[in-house]
Amino acid sequence: MRLTQAGQLLADRAAEIIGRVDAADAELAAHVGLTAGRVRLAGFSSAIGSFVPRAAAALAAGYPGLQITLTDTHPIEALDLLRAGRIEVAIIFRYDESEPEPPGVRLHHLLDDPIYLLTPKRVKNLAALRDATWIAGCERCRSHLLSVCDAEGFEPDVRYTTDDMVVMQELVAAGLGVTTIPGLALQAHRTKKIVATRLPGSNRHVYAATYGEPPDPPATTALLTALTQATAG
Repeated sequence: MRLTQAGQLLADRAAEIIGRVDAADAELAAHVGLTAGRVRLAGFSSAIGSFVPRAAAALAAGYPGLQITLTDTHPIEALDLLRAGRIEVAIIFRYDESEPEPPGVRLHHLLDDPIYLLTPKRVKNLAALRDATWIAGCERCRSHLLSVCDAEGFEPDVRYTTDDMVVMQELVAAGLGVTTIPGLALQAHRTKKIVATRLPGSNRHVYAATYGEPPDPPATTALLTALTQATAG
């Protein structure tokens, strides 16, 4: 049996409502002086592998009765979880700051993550790699790669695709290709025998996203504060 478009919309809304009710229960518990309750976060892997653990550890130390859960997932899926009430905070990134915010979602800027050119040996600049074999990442990262290469007057010859930043580094170290990679991914893991060269003026913008009208529940606010402190400086 296949739902009609209207039926699918109702099913999606029902799932969101159930999730929001469940989240409201957690919010009520969190109001008890942050001595109980939970706060749930989902984010992309290089965030989970770099600043998120520091934020979670600081939050756990400050509020030992608060249950903290983390989920490693892509930004689009994290926003879906947020809208469905299955998490309180989503860590996302975007390359284009003019991209509109999804309905009901509020973005809290955390940092600008510099982009690096990853090669097995040092090169002069991006344009010197117009004839190289390229490794592309997730859809957003691939679009950014195509954009920066287009600005240099060439289309990259992409032969490898992976959204695993460790795999990307190992492919480069093996001499199979070159790629671009965010700085957070290099913080989380850095393979030997690679050269990382900063791409001038190229960044991705990292945000903590929350859902609904302010103010945020105390547990969510505490997590946002911990994330801000973990990414400061």
